[in-house]
Amino acid sequence: MEPQRIVTFLPSATELIYSLGADDKLFGVTHECNYPSDAKTKSRVISSVFDPASMSSKQIDDKICQLMTDGKQIYNLNKENLLNAKPDLIISQDICEVCSAHTEHVKIAMDMLEKKPEVYTMDPHDVDEILVCIMDISKMIGKETEGNELVDSLVKRLEFVKSKTFEDKPKIVAIEWVDPFFTSGHWIPEMIESAGGENLISTKKMPSRKMELEEIKEANPDIIVMMPCGFDVKRTVSEYNNVLTNNPDWHELKAVKEKNVYAVDANSYFSKPSLRTITGIEILAKIIHPDVFGDLQLPKNSFVKI
Repeated sequence: MEPQRIVTFLPSATELIYSLGADDKLFGVTHECNYPSDAKTKSRVISSVFDPASMSSKQIDDKICQLMTDGKQIYNLNKENLLNAKPDLIISQDICEVCSAHTEHVKIAMDMLEKKPEVYTMDPHDVDEILVCIMDISKMIGKETEGNELVDSLVKRLEFVKSKTFEDKPKIVAIEWVDPFFTSGHWIPEMIESAGGENLISTKKMPSRKMELEEIKEANPDIIVMMPCGFDVKRTVSEYNNVLTNNPDWHELKAVKEKNVYAVDANSYFSKPSLRTITGIEILAKIIHPDVFGDLQLPKNSFVKI
């Protein structure tokens, strides 16, 4: 039987439910679900235990490390809102316990709920697996036709970018966190290669990891793309100015000297395994090969050269 009452534990699932025209079945979302804007009106079943908006990258990293060391949760489950939602389907994720509510929260939810819902766990590590998740969820909620149309349109856009061949593939380092530095893993290396760049340091399908400035120096990238997890362009530029502007070692990097450093809206197009990942590839294509992809229409404030 098709689920009639859906709860999502991650923003990309909320976005997908709306894109498939099934938002009337959505009865619970997370505090981070703000796209499309109507998602803000839905009941919040997940919230963060701290407010990162007023904290620096270093403070956020310290806080998360402390919570994990102490064995405490980064996210809270709102019992009252969850019980009121009466879900027959929960969509969760198993990619990263820092980015969104995790499988641990599903176990807590299942203990709370008398009538046990079906659970779908997203765990994609590349673009194909993101598309598979979109199809899986579409089928589960009785929107298979809409899901097929959506995936077809995404694949066409992806194939258009990948159809261009380049003799020159600029070397790219994508940075997922500024203080300390983290590489951008999972689907990001593939996104860079699809957009005609050569990905450095991070590994396809592998999680992000901490790295030193020395590693970036040794890699000697032509272009650096700043994509701190969960940040938009404005927040990224602000963080960059606070942390890196006065760092003399940073200014020794070739990409910095040549003014080839970009900030992207990571929260919308890179951090989460969503249908907007394809827009992320288009953004990278325009950054890496502006001469070829100059006419690509991109959302406002999706990237800026720092």
